[in-house]
Amino acid sequence: MGGKDDTEPDVVEVKEARHERLPRLDPSSTNPTLSDTFNDGASSRTSAYTRRENRLASLSSRTDDGDKDYKKLYENAVSENEKLKAKLRDAKLELADIKSKLEKAAQKQDKSLDRSSVLETEKREKRALERKLSEMEEELKILTDLKSDNQRLKDENGALIRVISKLSK
Repeated sequence: MGGKDDTEPDVVEVKEARHERLPRLDPSSTNPTLSDTFNDGASSRTSAYTRRENRLASLSSRTDDGDKDYKKLYENAVSENEKLKAKLRDAKLELADIKSKLEKAAQKQDKSLDRSSVLETEKREKRALERKLSEMEEELKILTDLKSDNQRLKDENGALIRVISKLSK
């Protein structure tokens, strides 16, 4: 990497580049293309110089007008900034309004979710109560059957007692 062989081609390339540049810089060169290029570069430099001079001259001729223009530009910029600030305030208010509406909607949704969960628990409780009610109705039915059986047995028992008492006399 840092050997002599690596640096020698660079030196040769630099020398070749210098030889290539010399004819282009010489305006008396026999090569018409190169001299045209030189002349074009020189004319573009002078035209750029002329344009700069013209700009400076026009700026110096506008002393009072320039001050008014800058003042007017400044006032326009300030008024534009005020308009933009007003728009920004309006946008912030609208954003706050939308956020509050979003929060209200989220709260309503939470309430509806809470209501739905309450409704589901109420439905489960209602089903459990209905089952308990049906079980109690079955027990009541059984109790009424038992009462009627008990009454029938009492009546039969009384009839048997009467029959036994008649037989024993």
